Amino acid sequence: MSKATLYLDDSVHKALRLKAAETRMSMSDLVNDALKEALREDLEDISDWKARKKEKTISYDELLSQLKEDGTL
Repeated sequence: MSKATLYLDDSVHKALRLKAAETRMSMSDLVNDALKEALREDLEDISDWKARKKEKTISYDELLSQLKEDGTL
């Protein structure tokens, strides 16, 4: 495991300390879990982007027209 120095907003640090105390997890474990989840979401976003990369794009005006036609707007 590597060591890093992080600078947190005071309110974020306070919330993290409270959550650590309430969950009986270390602040490091909570930060690691949150970062892992954020990275997983990024991988999913990249995967979705690659899968949709070849889709036809439409303008905002076209999108609004389609939403009006199907009754969404």
